[in-house]
Amino acid sequence: MELPIKTENITIPDRVMDKFQSIVNIMADILDVPAALIMKVESPHIDVFCSSESSDNPFKPGDRYRLAGVYCEKVIKTKKKLLVPNALKDKEWDSNPDLEYGMISYLGFPLVWPTGEVFGTICVSDTKENQYGQSYETLLLEFKGLVEAHFTLLYRNYELEDKTSRLQKSLNDIKSLYEKLKAEKEKTRSLRKALEDKYGLGNIVGKNHKMQAIYELIEGISQSDSTVLIQGESGTGKELIARAIHLVSPRKDRPFVVANCSAYAETLLESELFGHEKGAFTGAIKRKKGRFELADGGSIFLDEIGEIPPTTQLLLLRVLQEKSFERVGGEETLQVDVRVIAATNRTLSQQIMEGRFREDLYYRLNVIPITVPPLREKRDDIPLLAKHFLELHATANSKAVRGFSEEVMQIFLDYDWPGNVRELQNVIEHAVILAKGEVIEAGDLPQNIKNTFPRAEADTTSLKDTERNLILQVLQQTKGNKYQAAKTLGITRSTLYGKLRKHGITVSGKDRSISLK
Repeated sequence: MELPIKTENITIPDRVMDKFQSIVNIMADILDVPAALIMKVESPHIDVFCSSESSDNPFKPGDRYRLAGVYCEKVIKTKKKLLVPNALKDKEWDSNPDLEYGMISYLGFPLVWPTGEVFGTICVSDTKENQYGQSYETLLLEFKGLVEAHFTLLYRNYELEDKTSRLQKSLNDIKSLYEKLKAEKEKTRSLRKALEDKYGLGNIVGKNHKMQAIYELIEGISQSDSTVLIQGESGTGKELIARAIHLVSPRKDRPFVVANCSAYAETLLESELFGHEKGAFTGAIKRKKGRFELADGGSIFLDEIGEIPPTTQLLLLRVLQEKSFERVGGEETLQVDVRVIAATNRTLSQQIMEGRFREDLYYRLNVIPITVPPLREKRDDIPLLAKHFLELHATANSKAVRGFSEEVMQIFLDYDWPGNVRELQNVIEHAVILAKGEVIEAGDLPQNIKNTFPRAEADTTSLKDTERNLILQVLQQTKGNKYQAAKTLGITRSTLYGKLRKHGITVSGKDRSISLK
């Protein structure tokens, strides 16, 4: 009987190592990440077996790390995929050693010998938040299969020429897949650019004139490092605007770090923002970098800034003035280069009057103010946002849902949306999951929405009336200027003229008086 080969005795030839190097390089290129790695278990350590040759990749072949507490440990123990979109937002991983290198996201799979023994992991890591969609997971699985195929070839002791030919064919398939993905990414980039030019920046969707003014302001401050204060109700998309400001700035390739000031107890917030030294307080078992230190060179987003206590307000004022701070329990003064973007759903001027917020800090933050309107003040954006979220969640849930009934759209236009855009997105996700056909019906909506409109019935003229009233409202705002009205509505003048005829609206005389037939 043939005895099984001991995996620790298998030597991987240089030619195969060269192919593995090509694989991690292609991985980093395709997935657009700084680090693509093949890691090998050498318990109680894990070694960098193969690492992409990216200039900003901090991991080098031969580097050794303790296995305990790192991403790879969990992959190896569970023999399952691990996805960490943003370790800074994940309590399980917010102290991971990779954060020392600025790596905040991770996607990895186990690499297994034919015997079932774990060799290590194949993984990618990024300096920014990354959700790694399904297409990227599929590709990483392809690379995993390719590496494990070579383990099988080595294990079965195939002839080198046979192994080389199989590897070359697999690499050709990967290169072909790479070219297809590259073409698809270029197509997606072009489509996104067209969408941004027409409706907004990045993931911010809206053609309302108030939102257009915000887009223009974001572009106007793109080259500035001035502090920005974003004010608006919860759910209006303040973080999206903060990310857009970062992504159009020269800092876009550096970290964008989020700190939710309402998520931590007063005693922990200072440590979260500025870090702490080992032994600074009970439970501080090692030095920890704070959010400001991690954001060095990039931008920090201080959400719910109105919630920070007075002592932390004073420390924050110093950072804004001097760009320096000390870790909790430390004496070394650290200098940082960060752009501060703050947000709040509170009225800070009222908090100043009540003595709960420092006036000098407010003026330091409020260099460039942005006020995000609630959804009820930009109802003309509701159809566009609804369509955007419908496409997003229909794809995510593999549902063939194409649109909304007139009754549902009328409910959306009439509802006040106290939770703003976030509530609209949640309602549409709920409806997509429950939808039985290609159109969202009123019965698919959450109960609280249906309770708001208990006698809502399909009315084939209601949507028409809403369109007519919106056109009349915009014509009143533009004093009968049809060119400006069409621009505000986001349609061409010829389309506007057709709608004026359809609704019997006329604009006449030097005074541009507006009348209905």
